[in-house]
Amino acid sequence: MALANPKSNYMEGILNIGNLKLESGDIIEQVHIAYERVGAKTGPIILVCHALTGNQYTVGREEEPGWWNNLIGPNQLINTNVFQVITTNVIGGCNGSTGPTTINPSTKKQYRGSFPFVTVRDMVQAQYKTLQKLGVKHLHAVIGGSLGGMQVLEWGILYPDFMNHLVPIAVTPYLSDYAISFNSIARYAITQDPLWENGDYSSKKGPDTGLSIARMIGMVTYRSDQLFNQRFSRGLRSEWGKEHREQSFEVESYLTYQGKKLTKRFDTNSYLYLLKAMDSHDIGRDRGGWRDAAKQIKAKLLAISFKGDLLYPAEELKELTEILEQLGRSSKFAYIDTAFGHDGFLVEFERWGSILKEALYS
Repeated sequence: MALANPKSNYMEGILNIGNLKLESGDIIEQVHIAYERVGAKTGPIILVCHALTGNQYTVGREEEPGWWNNLIGPNQLINTNVFQVITTNVIGGCNGSTGPTTINPSTKKQYRGSFPFVTVRDMVQAQYKTLQKLGVKHLHAVIGGSLGGMQVLEWGILYPDFMNHLVPIAVTPYLSDYAISFNSIARYAITQDPLWENGDYSSKKGPDTGLSIARMIGMVTYRSDQLFNQRFSRGLRSEWGKEHREQSFEVESYLTYQGKKLTKRFDTNSYLYLLKAMDSHDIGRDRGGWRDAAKQIKAKLLAISFKGDLLYPAEELKELTEILEQLGRSSKFAYIDTAFGHDGFLVEFERWGSILKEALYS
């Protein structure tokens, strides 16, 4: 399946990449990966990797812009008049790629809670097979933030000669215990929802309360305390002190809105599986530790961290660039001053986009 718009060189589709053997040894049969491909037809190819609740639509369409449409496009910082950009929906996702909502070819029923656990490395292997199907032999760059940044680092180690540039953003070489703690609380919120039913929930009435709470937990970590305090300033919606379920403060209403909003577009099981994949992130796992693993990276590397990022502090990503510098490889680190914290990779492109643009032309 593919839709093409010759005027904008835009295409989206879903590819069957065959069976996929996972790190666990499990095999997923007849894997499908959804993708978006946009930009110069013969230009250098950039692979973009998306974050937890992202999807393949980085650019999107005029009626529904993608999540990085202010960064990628004609005459944008990533100029699609020059570059071709491909994004895939990760395996385990819920936007067209094989995941818990997919029909299991063996049972003819949705996988749901029986879907096998996947890792970041599995995501990269699926992306590699997708690129092979698309006829891509080499990448100019691999770029991504958060879960996307985890994929970028794994790309650099699994396929060190396949790209010229790596741009891991808002990420660390492994997920810290502190970050895993928030994922654990989010999982607990979902799995304790009585409608979760061990992942076999009804398509009409699922564990929306659990997913909403999980999203609210995540939202608190994505932005800095400074931004929350500046934006809401203890603003009141109504009188407070009447009952426990009231939402008197603006910040309470904001979090509730964000939680409910996610339930309209994202599958709860996919959320759980992708959280687990993030927990598995450690480029040093079975490779002698992350510092030794980092030495396998050959591509030019630009690492970007953001002030106030609770989940992915800058120190270790900076150390990774220093390790590569000591080996004589092209490696740069950028620390962006922002009040947005972790979500800095989704906004304020004027603060860091020019650094990215310079790297892509180097």
